[in-house]
Amino acid sequence: MDQILEFFKHLINPSWIIEHGGLYLLLAIIFAETGLFIGFFLPGDSLLFVAGIYSEDLCRSFFDMPFFFVMLLIALAGVLGNMVGFWFGKKSGPLLFKKKDTFFFKKKHLHQAHDFFVKYGGGAIFLARFLPIIRTFAPIVAGMVQMDRKKFMLFNIIGSFAWVFSMMLAGHYLDKLFPNLKNHLELIILVIILITTLPVIIKIVFGKVKHHPDHDQPEVTNTSDTTL
Repeated sequence: MDQILEFFKHLINPSWIIEHGGLYLLLAIIFAETGLFIGFFLPGDSLLFVAGIYSEDLCRSFFDMPFFFVMLLIALAGVLGNMVGFWFGKKSGPLLFKKKDTFFFKKKHLHQAHDFFVKYGGGAIFLARFLPIIRTFAPIVAGMVQMDRKKFMLFNIIGSFAWVFSMMLAGHYLDKLFPNLKNHLELIILVIILITTLPVIIKIVFGKVKHHPDHDQPEVTNTSDTTL
């Protein structure tokens, strides 16, 4: 049990993931965090940023592949993750509102993603990429509300590439400008977590809290005509 807890502790540490799991574990985590509801706790933003800092090591460990292709692979993992989430939501999403809360699944996260999707429509798939927790559940909700598949894929692809490339390029070039950046990773990760979670915190603290009884299921609507 202690070993399992220790492993989960490492999974929220971007530096450990890069140093011990390399590109393979990074791809698996991005895939899980962007489409599997059990991946909501994984460090997507900070992991990508740190991956940009360690870009040379990542490329060297993966057949000396160019940095662009490494980013391309990671972006594709994000696209595939969302596709799985969309399929899961379309097939069994409504049943999730009857599911009891567990450590890996909190019904409130599903409600938050649903409210976010209703507010921003199809563009929520793009915007959710930059919001922890929301990005995990957004594709599931998109499947639940029967979003048009082609429109979903458009926002899915654009959002994944924008998210992965922006975070990794930021880490890559900031490391070039500030060579000692690796010595302050803990502080950097903390700042990224605060910045990316701030919108969610503001929504929780200052936003209007909608009451979602456990037995209530958000209305399922067809969003095939929804625009950004």
